[in-house]
Amino acid sequence: MNIQRKPEWLRKKVNPGDQTAMRHLLGELRLNTVCQQAMCPNISECFSCGQATFLILGKNCTRQCSFCNVDKTVPFPVDGDEPARISEAVSRLKLSHVVITSPTRDDLPDGGAYLFSITVAAIRQSSPTTRIELLIPDFLGRQQSLESIAASRPDIIAHNVETVPRLYHVRSGADYQRSLDVLQLCHELAPDIRAKSGVMLGMGESQDEVVQVMRDLRKTGCSYLSIGQYLAPSRNHYPVHEYVHPELFERLRDTARELGFTHVESGPYVRSSYHAGQYL
Repeated sequence: MNIQRKPEWLRKKVNPGDQTAMRHLLGELRLNTVCQQAMCPNISECFSCGQATFLILGKNCTRQCSFCNVDKTVPFPVDGDEPARISEAVSRLKLSHVVITSPTRDDLPDGGAYLFSITVAAIRQSSPTTRIELLIPDFLGRQQSLESIAASRPDIIAHNVETVPRLYHVRSGADYQRSLDVLQLCHELAPDIRAKSGVMLGMGESQDEVVQVMRDLRKTGCSYLSIGQYLAPSRNHYPVHEYVHPELFERLRDTARELGFTHVESGPYVRSSYHAGQYL
């Protein structure tokens, strides 16, 4: 069932005027953000505070996930100068915590892991005190790519499972067990680097299924979790099946803590990168 009318707790205003300075900087440095590409409802809040989640490796994805608004057309070649421009943006914004992510690039032999690594190195050189979080795709489970990510020594390695196994048809080209394996291998390669994942609610999952996902994530060594409401970007995307009440988000946050997650953000407007600096 596709619910059209949003409840009172999901009516956040998006004010383009609050985004002007950040959009100018992004345009000047020719940078992309997942905030813009995914039509994040928190964009005005974050941009007005000088926060953004940078999208490297272009803005075109090689997969066809039905819930995601990121462009699905053919990707452009890798831009080797992009890490330097990301580093400059981090420095100019004086970020204490930055999240770097990318579309899935199955067209690249390493899935783009190398560009993640040199982006970390560039930020470390210009902003040595900035904490770095990498929100990575699954790299088709390639161990060499994940070794490259771990060796770059970010502060957090994040990979979102997004939903429960029964609904994985919404993640074209993805595999639930592979995503768990990615998190587990990252934890094994670098146990001191915190692992993080995220789940969306309102896609037709049951509460029991969500709790089982939490248990599965804890077994991988994942210690950080975000839980948020799925909002369909358009009528052409996977429909929202339920607008989850804030009280359930609170209960799930408590359950996640009981299962051993050391930091949990859970609420209707929570996204993987929302308030990312608070996890550490």
